[in-house]
Amino acid sequence: MKKKLYLANPYGFSKQTKDLLPAFIKIFQNLNVEVYEPFERTNNLIINKKDWAYEIAKKNFEDLKSCDCIFAIVNGNPPDEGVMVELGIAIALKKEIFLFRDDFRNCSDSDQYPLNLMLFVGLKKESWSKNYFENLEDINNPKKNFINWAQNK
Repeated sequence: MKKKLYLANPYGFSKQTKDLLPAFIKIFQNLNVEVYEPFERTNNLIINKKDWAYEIAKKNFEDLKSCDCIFAIVNGNPPDEGVMVELGIAIALKKEIFLFRDDFRNCSDSDQYPLNLMLFVGLKKESWSKNYFENLEDINNPKKNFINWAQNK
């Protein structure tokens, strides 16, 4: 059975950044991981419905609950608030968490962590950096945890 990954990202809000998603998705699919990309999965919910915003949030929550991990793109200063909420939910649900940030701007009050320290509660204290990626190539790096997670049944 394929592992399921929730790809939390703000890229779907922009035509320019939306074009970045296929590179991530291809890497995950090449590792036989099923990708739940929220913008793609909720596209049809915006069609003239009064409660479309609530329906999208509910669908994203249900998808996140059914996935084995969250891979969150946390660019921005601060990172997208929707992605941060999704990460909070993933931490509460004790999901495996992977963070991706190729944004060079400082986004932390700590020299120890590159993002808000609360995000790291969901990662192992001694090895959090193995679940943190700064470029696409790192995702397939065997010294990082993603490829090992994807290949373990």
